[in-house]
Amino acid sequence: MRMWCSPLRVVVQVLAAAIAVCGAAAGTAATRTWTAPAANATFDYQIGGDYRPPAGTRVVIRDWLDGRPARGLYSICYVNAYQTQPDESGANRRDEQSNWPRDLVLRDLGDDPNWGGEYLVDISSADKRRRAAAWVAPMLDTCARKGFRGVEFDNLDSWTRFDDTPLASRVPFERREAIEYAKLLARAAHRRGLAAGQKNAPQLDKQTSRTLIGFDFAIAEECGRYRECSRYTSIFGGRVFDVEYDDAGYRNACGSVGARIAVIRRDLNVTRSGSSTYRYKAC
Repeated sequence: MRMWCSPLRVVVQVLAAAIAVCGAAAGTAATRTWTAPAANATFDYQIGGDYRPPAGTRVVIRDWLDGRPARGLYSICYVNAYQTQPDESGANRRDEQSNWPRDLVLRDLGDDPNWGGEYLVDISSADKRRRAAAWVAPMLDTCARKGFRGVEFDNLDSWTRFDDTPLASRVPFERREAIEYAKLLARAAHRRGLAAGQKNAPQLDKQTSRTLIGFDFAIAEECGRYRECSRYTSIFGGRVFDVEYDDAGYRNACGSVGARIAVIRRDLNVTRSGSSTYRYKAC
């Protein structure tokens, strides 16, 4: 049944709501703070599913939707902000490619050459970056509500995804647009009391990563294999968490920076403990 309200009552209700929203926003701005993870803290990368962290673990990284913070550990949530997640049967994830707004997904390029089902998010214009950040925001709300303390934004370097392929010239954005989008994401994380983590992208310098964007720490994949760990440590010091997926890269990372940053060896699909393909070592 449609209800009728007097104009005066409507005005009063609107003003009251506005005052409540402004008061809540002011309180949030005054109380929300974030803390970066400790430097050189042993960690585990569990985005493939939660399990009991190995003894000595101080930091754990888990999926924003399926994961939960680990009791007593600094927990970071994983958000694939620059690409879509593959569609999963029986799932209804906000980050699945079929759930993203259609005009923000570059389907014509095809999926990631290395990760099937992942499509680039179109961040080529300021409007699209704003809308993409707005789509990611509820995922950050979930991270904060669950009690995560940090967030890593995956595929920051998506502008390089089609390098050395015939489609490279058709990617409609480059590093500059990725940086502008990162600024929106880092600010959104900080507003929710989450530390913001840079994921890969050793092409960025300290001025860009720390000052311009506002990243607080870095998650690096295979910096030992590609001999680029020093690029991250020059920016974040000991607040770098390196995941290696082969033994050679792991040995190199442990030998070169293992005394200063946390380095682990994981299996490529980051499977759960108990799986036949599960691998974990820390130096």
